[in-house]
Amino acid sequence: MFSDQLSRAAVRFAAAYAVLTAAHEVGDYLVQRNSDAVAKGKHGPEGAAACRRHVTSYTTTQALALYAADRYLGLGLDWRRAAAGLAVSAVTHYAADRCAGHWADDTDGAPLLVRAAHASGKGGWLTNDPRAGALLDQAWHKGWIGLAAAIAAGHRTRA
Repeated sequence: MFSDQLSRAAVRFAAAYAVLTAAHEVGDYLVQRNSDAVAKGKHGPEGAAACRRHVTSYTTTQALALYAADRYLGLGLDWRRAAAGLAVSAVTHYAADRCAGHWADDTDGAPLLVRAAHASGKGGWLTNDPRAGALLDQAWHKGWIGLAAAIAAGHRTRA
C-alpha cells in the first residue's frame, strides 16, 4: 500500500515537473509581452506593474498546462495543492524577475536577490559575463519549479 502510494506520488511529481517546466519556457519566452520584459526590472511602480502582468500570464500558462495534464493523464492532483505549488512558482518568479537588468549591480540599492548573489561569491561572474544574470535567473526559476511540482504532486488531502 505505502509503495503504491509512493509510486503514484512519484509519477505525479515527474509529470508536474515536466509540465511546469515546459509551461515555464512558454510563459517566460513566448507569452511574455516585450514591453513587460523590458520594464519588469525597472524600479518603481512601472516595473512592479510590468512584472505583475508577466507573472500573471506566466502563472496562467502554468496553471492551464497543469490542469490539462491532470485531466488528460488522470494524475489525480488535489486542486489545493496545485494552487499552492503555483503560488510558490509565481512568488519566486516575481522575486527573480524584479532583478532583470540589475544582476551586475553590486550596490546597496540592488534588489535583494542580486545582493545575495553577490554576497555568495557570484559577483565576479555577474559583473564579467553578460549571460550570467539570465543563467542565474533561470536556475532560480527551475529550482523553485521543482519545489512547486513536489507541492502540487503531494498526496491528496481529505475533505
